[in-house]
Amino acid sequence: MNLPAQQSDQVSRLGIDDWSFRRGRQFGTILVNLSTHEIIDLLPDRETETAQSWMQAHPEIDLVSRDRGKDYAAAARKGAPQARQVVDRFHLTDNLRDFVEEILARCRTEIGQASMTPTSEMRVQETEDDREQVSVPPFWSAGDAPLAGSAHLARHAQRLDRYRQLIHLREEGFTQKEIAQRLGMGVRTVRHWLTRGIPYASPELRRKRSRGFDPYAAYVRERFFQGSRNGLQLWRELQAQGYKGSSRAVYRFLAQLKQGSATGEGKNQRSQVTPDSPASQWTAKQAVWWFIRDPSDLKEKEQQALEAIRQASPTADTVYELAQDFMQMLRHLEGQRLDVWLDQARASHIPELQRFARSIQRDKDAVLAGLTLQESNGVVEGNINKLKLIKRMMYGRAEFPLLRQRVLHAL
Repeated sequence: MNLPAQQSDQVSRLGIDDWSFRRGRQFGTILVNLSTHEIIDLLPDRETETAQSWMQAHPEIDLVSRDRGKDYAAAARKGAPQARQVVDRFHLTDNLRDFVEEILARCRTEIGQASMTPTSEMRVQETEDDREQVSVPPFWSAGDAPLAGSAHLARHAQRLDRYRQLIHLREEGFTQKEIAQRLGMGVRTVRHWLTRGIPYASPELRRKRSRGFDPYAAYVRERFFQGSRNGLQLWRELQAQGYKGSSRAVYRFLAQLKQGSATGEGKNQRSQVTPDSPASQWTAKQAVWWFIRDPSDLKEKEQQALEAIRQASPTADTVYELAQDFMQMLRHLEGQRLDVWLDQARASHIPELQRFARSIQRDKDAVLAGLTLQESNGVVEGNINKLKLIKRMMYGRAEFPLLRQRVLHAL
């Protein structure tokens, strides 16, 4: 702290971003000279007024590279009106990824149904009476869920679709481990969904199910296919696990299983009824990278899954073409094609892509600069890593004045 205060150098090309002093609670601002790659100052918060005041003291700034946040955009517009703003390409990619993931989550049911064989479709279209015989927790509509925004509803629709697949596989006699392998889920998640259902159930429903036979149905089914058919023995095993009901529910459930096995719907025929399709094993969070990455970087199995998804859904096929076109424009700095791409996104009639196009239109000049110029926030992100290392070396004593001194005087 006795070292002289570091004076901010003259800077013409400025990189600005936030960093976390306490994750999710307190943030600061880092300022980097893009010409020298050096940190020139730290600010104690990420408020517009703070960054604006700093920029007003540096009228020599002619370029500001930033993320897509409104705070730094307003600070640059007011504090350095003479400077050209450049949106970082990583943040553009991240925004596109969020929208594509939302679309894939929303369309997962459509893709799964289109990829099913006729035999599987006939199996899914069962009667109401047949569904009542399945002793598994029900699923709930997204209308019962909190935070019902479009992204949240899309993710919930994806969970519903995976839950339906899980229940269908369980009806065919697959074990929990086999279901997990087919759906790309953890065994613990499969067990949790079979015994408790998926979010969001009311507390009353959860308590009611926990006192009944439903939470133990998966265990009885698994023991049945392992060869244990003695109802009294299974009832005693359930009692050891906390089951408080009578043995009648166990015997009724065993009778249903024996009837299904006798009609040829048992474990020996399950592979013919439920095919292991690549389009049934993915999640939106996983598949979004197949849509964003360069096709030459994908493995053969990923390419096959991607092709299955595109063939199953016209929406997914359109999204893939537009996403790849945008990434091509971004990688090769072909900003002159931005207007054409925006028109195509609007004409796609896909709500998520239309929202993405509107957000770009609001910040079009900075986005166009990011798709045309070489400048980016890569240097800034690297210096944030350096800042975090210094902060962690201070063992919890990194109050802002001392942290700023150490960062600005670091080699």
